[in-house]
Amino acid sequence: MKLNNCKWLLGICLLFCLSCKEKLAVAEVSKPNVLLLYMDDLRPELASYGAQHIISPNIDALAEKGVKFTNAYCNVPVCGASRASMLTGMLPTKNRFLNYNTFVEKETPKAITLPQLFKNNGYTTISNGKIYHHLDDREEDWDEVWRPYAFDTNDSGLSPTDYWQSLWKDYQLPKNREAYKLTNTGPAYESAEVNDSVYIDGLLTEKVIRDIRILKTSKQPFFLTAGFIAPHLPFNAPQKYWDLYDKNKIKQPENYNYIPKNAPKMSISNWPEMRAYSNIPKKGQVSDSLAINLIHGYYATVSYTDALIGKILKELKAQNLDKNTIVVLVSDHGYNLQEHTQWAKFTNYNTSTEVPLIIYNPLTEENGTTDALVELVDVYPTLAELCKLEAPVNQLDGQSMVPILKDTKASGKPHVLIKKGNGFTLKTKDFSYTEYINPKDNSLITSMLYDHKVDKKENENVVNYKNYESVVSQLKNILHSEYRTNITGE
Repeated sequence: MKLNNCKWLLGICLLFCLSCKEKLAVAEVSKPNVLLLYMDDLRPELASYGAQHIISPNIDALAEKGVKFTNAYCNVPVCGASRASMLTGMLPTKNRFLNYNTFVEKETPKAITLPQLFKNNGYTTISNGKIYHHLDDREEDWDEVWRPYAFDTNDSGLSPTDYWQSLWKDYQLPKNREAYKLTNTGPAYESAEVNDSVYIDGLLTEKVIRDIRILKTSKQPFFLTAGFIAPHLPFNAPQKYWDLYDKNKIKQPENYNYIPKNAPKMSISNWPEMRAYSNIPKKGQVSDSLAINLIHGYYATVSYTDALIGKILKELKAQNLDKNTIVVLVSDHGYNLQEHTQWAKFTNYNTSTEVPLIIYNPLTEENGTTDALVELVDVYPTLAELCKLEAPVNQLDGQSMVPILKDTKASGKPHVLIKKGNGFTLKTKDFSYTEYINPKDNSLITSMLYDHKVDKKENENVVNYKNYESVVSQLKNILHSEYRTNITGE
């Protein structure tokens, strides 16, 4: 009897061990999912980044759970070019990733893009909203490409790309819709008494939520994206998000009415993107009251998008996918809200180039805040390493941020490269050094140096000050040695 009991116990133990072994094997081969929350024009002006006047509870909660980067930079402060750079992991050059109209498939046809890498490794890849700038760029990277309205039947015979281009500003007030239809423009902001689901990013959110529910039953891991338009112009958001802010408490930046001391004129943008809107003057500065309205609208769209992100993350948790899904929140570049007389992006200034970056990996217990210097080309190798995918050889210019995720006190990179037009910026932790280079003969036109230890707002160009001579010499040497081919295009 005792022998039978022993055999019975031994059998149970054996079955238990085999079960554990099977579960372990499944765990070992299981790949984490990735959810990319890709913002447009979002500067790191969020409560979690110290801006207590901004209402962003869902992004702040994500930052609390994950690792928040407070020293992250885009490589090109222009949407199309920045996205191409991040999704290929390749830096801009004299002839590559120049502007919003960048097409990855034309400029880097041999590149294995980030979504392509995931697709090649058995992931379901879905492009929702604005991921690449162009709807019809690198379509083969995805199992599905979707944007609000784009694939709806239209009575004009327009292709999805052209139909999207005719609708994306998405006004809801009748007078603005009519003006947009007739002139292809409208005001730079709008508030309407509508539900969250009405504006274009609300439609995007509903699609992402539907995808999460479908992917829950899939046997494949997924690379799922949510490419928000907001807070890009026009600053359109439901009225309730405008109501979150007291207009009388909104302030213009302290440096709104002057350019930096000693700054070259060519460093200052005339903000043509903003001037294309119907209520913006074609020349000169906006009035103070209009400036406050624009800043108010930007804040409202940030809070609106934050609420939509909250809905997506809530659904991810409801479907029990949060435990195996890496979440990345990032913006394609920064944004000027009248700093140094400028609006929008398109400059080498810090307001155009600094971005929020949050990475939440539920498979580890690592979280916190890091001031390690990183750049957007680092996103590609980071996700490849986290998901144990073999990155392409001799393509990536970025470095994996996994060591920083494991140790938030790590210093990060000594410098990063930022390019806008013929302006090449070398950003270190302490300084921002920019050279404007003649594209014809690669000669120096003019330069800037801002000491971020004492002047993060970049109010005084100190490039010609005697006490900064050694700093300029050092940074110039790094720029022209480590990034020579980026400058010359060779």
